Amino acid sequence: MQLQQLRYFLAVVETRHFTQAADVLGVSQPTLSKQIHTLETTLGAPLFERARGAVALTAAGETLLPLARRMIADADTARDAVQEIVGLRRGRVRVGATPSLCSSLVPAVLHRFRAEHPDIALHVNEGSSQDLIVDLLARDLDLALIVQPEQGVDAALHAAPVLRESLVVASVASGPPPTVFRELALTDLRDTPLVMFRPGYDLRDVTLEACRRAGFIPRFAVEGGEMDAVLAFVEAGLGVALVPSMVLANRPLLRATPLAPPGMRRTVALAHRRRAVLPHAAEALRATLLDHIATGELPIGVQPL
Repeated sequence: MQLQQLRYFLAVVETRHFTQAADVLGVSQPTLSKQIHTLETTLGAPLFERARGAVALTAAGETLLPLARRMIADADTARDAVQEIVGLRRGRVRVGATPSLCSSLVPAVLHRFRAEHPDIALHVNEGSSQDLIVDLLARDLDLALIVQPEQGVDAALHAAPVLRESLVVASVASGPPPTVFRELALTDLRDTPLVMFRPGYDLRDVTLEACRRAGFIPRFAVEGGEMDAVLAFVEAGLGVALVPSMVLANRPLLRATPLAPPGMRRTVALAHRRRAVLPHAAEALRATLLDHIATGELPIGVQPL
């Protein structure tokens, strides 16, 4: 039994005439009659009584009628629902990003996406790169902006580098600069109190490893915060912090001092499950993000890849 046969059946019911039903459907009368006959053969009973050019439903036809109407309605609803998702008239995207990206790049991208696709629901998960990778593998996220680890990501994921940003020394703008020079050597921070991120935070590990390679253990002024807290502590004059240049774009109370060559940089990648087909809404958000990076105004120290 095919949906097309049920549509033919309903057209005959509505017109009570095979020829008129064929005209409504835009098919020939023999084609319509053949499909009805095939349906009757499949069901094992005649559906219409034909007499004097008009037709009436048999008992089998009366039984089929409400079922056929419901089946066609369900099929039309399913088609419309899928077309709405494909056409981006509804749907959802589950995207993750690190706190530094949530406070810098992500808002501008989501604003642009919302303007283009106002009916798509957005679900944002803010977390460390390690946590976001776990969420991707668990299928709790469609996309995630992560800091690409040196050892790479899980083989089940695809991570495409999208930008590279420099780390800078953030200090309170109203206080004395951390150096009289334009750039700051990492070793100059040997005796400078640092505001340090909580354990498990990507930038904490990066900072501690860079200091270790430079031959010193940093002195902490305060530790344990995430990005917003760390920046607020620096604004309060508690110390300086190594942060991505992007997060200082809208922080007028903070000063950014570049690190002397070779400096410190990190690569941001857009990750998703390798074997998963992205939902249409997630694919649209991915395109918006890449276009924003390619054509938008990025802060100093941020380079598209």
